[in-house]
Amino acid sequence: MPSYNTSDFRKGLKVQIEGDPYIMVECNFVKPGKGQALYKCKLRNLTRGTMLDRTYKSGDSLEAADIEEIDAQFLFQMGTKYTFMDNSSYEQYELEKDLIDDAWKYLKEGMLCKMMLYNNSPMGITPPNHVALKVEYTEPAVRGNTATNVTKPAKVDTGAEILVPNFVETGDVIKVDTRTGDYIERVKE
Repeated sequence: MPSYNTSDFRKGLKVQIEGDPYIMVECNFVKPGKGQALYKCKLRNLTRGTMLDRTYKSGDSLEAADIEEIDAQFLFQMGTKYTFMDNSSYEQYELEKDLIDDAWKYLKEGMLCKMMLYNNSPMGITPPNHVALKVEYTEPAVRGNTATNVTKPAKVDTGAEILVPNFVETGDVIKVDTRTGDYIERVKE
């Protein structure tokens, strides 16, 4: 099994600690005045969802997790279960809402995503970096409110609420960054 040295540590790295798969959520490099450099890491358990704080000295290493990433298509949602299909084998996977995290805000039927599999069972999905969503409802712009960076909430077709600039209206299609949840631009249909 391959391993990662501290110089390879970064956000999104998938490692194995005591037999469980973890994803590195945060990794900060700390160089004290004297002594060895430290790496303060926050890791999330992919099977249980629990968080773990660990500090590693430079030169330490962690075992790589046996996680496979596949292309999967979002098919439909029923209750709290989301169904995806592997694009190469046509096998279907069901994920609970808690495994999907905040990605549900951006999922539309037929959308292609990346799915993480650990021992052939799904652990989570990553939607595309940018998605186009239709604004179902937002308050009309207030006349005279032309100050820069004025935002308002907008409900989109996936059921999520996203902050948009004041000029966005109901019926507009907007592009959203799924990594941050931020509005990028209006899209012409």
